[in-house]
Amino acid sequence: MTSTRNETGWANWAGCETADCSVISPRGTGEIVEAVRRAAGRKLRPVGASHSFSGIARPEELQLRLDRHAGVRSIDTTTGLVTVEGGMPLYRLNPILAGARLALTNLGDIDRQTVAGALATGTHGSGARFGAISTQVRALELVTADGGVLHCSPTENPEVFEFARVSLGALGVISTVTLQTVPAFALCAQEMAVPLPEVLARFDELAENIDHFEFYWFPHTDRVQTRYKTRLPLDTTLAPLGRIRTWWDEELMANEVFRVAVAAGRRVPAAVVPINRFAVRVWGSRTYTDRSERVFTTSRRVRFKEMEYAIPRAAMPEAVRRVREVVDNSGWRIPFPVEVRVLAPDDIPLSMASGRASAFMAVHVPAQSRHEGYFGAVERIMADYGGRPHWGKIHTQDAAGLRKVYPLLDEFAALRRRLDPEGLFTNAYLDRVLGPIG
Repeated sequence: MTSTRNETGWANWAGCETADCSVISPRGTGEIVEAVRRAAGRKLRPVGASHSFSGIARPEELQLRLDRHAGVRSIDTTTGLVTVEGGMPLYRLNPILAGARLALTNLGDIDRQTVAGALATGTHGSGARFGAISTQVRALELVTADGGVLHCSPTENPEVFEFARVSLGALGVISTVTLQTVPAFALCAQEMAVPLPEVLARFDELAENIDHFEFYWFPHTDRVQTRYKTRLPLDTTLAPLGRIRTWWDEELMANEVFRVAVAAGRRVPAAVVPINRFAVRVWGSRTYTDRSERVFTTSRRVRFKEMEYAIPRAAMPEAVRRVREVVDNSGWRIPFPVEVRVLAPDDIPLSMASGRASAFMAVHVPAQSRHEGYFGAVERIMADYGGRPHWGKIHTQDAAGLRKVYPLLDEFAALRRRLDPEGLFTNAYLDRVLGPIG
């Protein structure tokens, strides 16, 4: 039976979005259909892991959680096709795939999201020849506002499938997803600190020649921490980080020391500059080889707020220089590094990488800090390059602005009105970025 309970104080992971709501936790597609039909006349918002920083998942009356609808439907090791329920979190899916000697071809740097949530927000990883998680979708099952179940693929309801791969949760509830996996593989990760000007001068070369390239620039310094990840056969001799080094890097330095540093910076803002300079020195260099899912993802326990934009890849070096100039000329003290990644173009209408080779810049502040000045300045720079905001992260764009960078936004909005004419699945965020249904 569908579980319904009243709850107060729902908040997203960062604590920047909150709501009071009733929660529905269905198990199985049939119970999702029942929950949708019973919600007629009210507003029902599906949610995954609540890891989005924007208001995309914020419920206004009812929240539909898929935590009880999170199983594996099928695994075909011959074709690599894997079908899972929408509430399956990536941190559970990855070891299941590893047990079948399969893997997702690309992953982001955290694995808390559900599969449905990752698709809805356009969650991505890095790599100039590799796409976001949504590019790995081969079919999905969508429960629409009238309680119908649409089976969507390139050959079945293809006009819905085209948009539903990055849907913002606006078209219905994603009940199941079929993903194209690849044979399990290893990654060799090389990490080192180098001068920022050197990385920017070689940016296109590094993006082209490294399977998964990214870097972290520490504001108030001229250094970046680079990460080069090279794909290798799984039968390569693995050389993972040892237990002590893992504890030192991932637990002590990346979480505990960083947490203390952020807290110190909040109390004494002037301390941020020497802290950042110290951090880029002690992060150090390391090389290790492990299963792909263990290298792609990291543990994040220090809470923060985040904004991320995608721009044409060729524009990123100039954009980084401009952001650095703004930070240097401001009175801000930014304790979090700026993350830069690249991604292959795709054909998904509301994907951040739709139709162009893209680079991504993510900026962060502590969860309790004001973000408006810093994020706003970066957002204005991104707009000069046709920037597209991450749907699941903080931004101020509305439908009028987004039409300029998403040519098919109005077609998506029309499909939304057809599938959800009464606005069952809407909320204030969707009305802002897509326009109201009515």
